[in-house]
Amino acid sequence: MKTLLPTSTAGSLPKPSWLAQPETLWSPWKLQGDELREGKQDALRLSLQEQQQAGIDIVGDGEQSRQHFVTTFIEHLSGVDFAQRETVRIRNRYDASVPTVVGEVSRQKPVFVDDAKFLRAQTTQPIKWALPGPMTMIDTLYDGHYKSREKLAWEFAKILNQEAKELEAAGVDIIQFDEPAFNVFFDEVNDWGIATLERAREGLKCETAVHICYGYGIKANTEWKKTLGSEWRQYEEIFPKLQKSNIDIISLECHNSRVPMELLELIRGKKVMVGAIDVATNTIETPEEVAATLRKALQFVDADKLCPCTNCGMAPLSRQVALGKLKALNAGAEIVRKELTGL
Repeated sequence: MKTLLPTSTAGSLPKPSWLAQPETLWSPWKLQGDELREGKQDALRLSLQEQQQAGIDIVGDGEQSRQHFVTTFIEHLSGVDFAQRETVRIRNRYDASVPTVVGEVSRQKPVFVDDAKFLRAQTTQPIKWALPGPMTMIDTLYDGHYKSREKLAWEFAKILNQEAKELEAAGVDIIQFDEPAFNVFFDEVNDWGIATLERAREGLKCETAVHICYGYGIKANTEWKKTLGSEWRQYEEIFPKLQKSNIDIISLECHNSRVPMELLELIRGKKVMVGAIDVATNTIETPEEVAATLRKALQFVDADKLCPCTNCGMAPLSRQVALGKLKALNAGAEIVRKELTGL
């Protein structure tokens, strides 16, 4: 029987302290060579176990084998020079030193497929795998070759499609494209961003999701949120076109955000991963707080299309806090399930 309100995470979960520096983005690995490969697999197994212990229904790898949700994918592509770095403004919010596109980009070999096979072998539960979306990839690079954001996005879409097809063949049930850049570059999203996303999912039979959030709980993002006023209506700009797209699931940030819930009406008919866990605080939600967010969302999303989720990745949090939050997500979903079924 299909689970009502299946819970999931947006992607990353904290890494164990023996693998990488905890509570840090872009944290360097503490192991190398075969030890690192084994360490990543051990961390993936541990992350899966913690998700299962918390009662999460759709599980992931917790992004244990990647330093960063975008750059780890790009590292495996040719045409990008990581030694040649430039400082760029990321999502119009903060400066970062990023690699340079120096020639035609291409994927010589699979990036995450072995990891996905490893995860698939550990569980019979549905698994979700996150990939960076084309627009967020171009926003995390300096383009010294194509000199066109759109051209580079189409190239990345083709590469992502190759990877996604192999992930599907490895047994992944849902492929999620992370597109936080969709909350910033509205004109580009509507002009070609959604089209490149559809190119990335072309020919897939598994379900596809797009995750659009306001970012990790890092200072640059929390400061930016303070400038957004009492209502965050960014989703309003892109939801109408996303609703018409062939992406199956839209994952968004709701809890402790100022996103008006009625915006969900704009994507009526899509499955929605409703972020009911705030990743920008160490405070663990109560099950009742989670349930309250889900009840509000149910005014605009049919119950069979709602998936309780986290707002964003939890890599910068401690493992203890992340596990507490996952347990709260499951307990809150269970409250609402009982209300819906009367059981």
